[in-house]
Amino acid sequence: MIAKQVRIVGRVQGVGYRDWLVTTARALGLSGWVRNRSDGTVEALVAGDAGAVDDCIRACRVGPRLAAVDHVAENLAAPPEVHGFAIRPTL
Repeated sequence: MIAKQVRIVGRVQGVGYRDWLVTTARALGLSGWVRNRSDGTVEALVAGDAGAVDDCIRACRVGPRLAAVDHVAENLAAPPEVHGFAIRPTL
C-alpha cells in the first residue's frame, strides 16, 4: 500500500471536484479523503495499490468536466486510519 497527499490548483471549487474524486477513488478501491481549502485549492489523501493511486492522481490532473486544473502537487504520506473514501470539511 502507498499513500499520497495531493493538492490540486486551478478552477477546482464549485465544479463538483470533491464528489467526482470520491466516485473516482472508490471505483479504484482507494481509501482516504478530499476537502476544499480556504485558499481555493482541493486537498486529498489517496491510499491503496500503487497503480491505483497513480491512476487516481493522473485523473486528478484532468478532473471533472467543469474543472480547469492548473497544477497537481503530490507527496508521500501516512495511510489513513480508516478504510473508505470521504469528503472532509473545508480547512
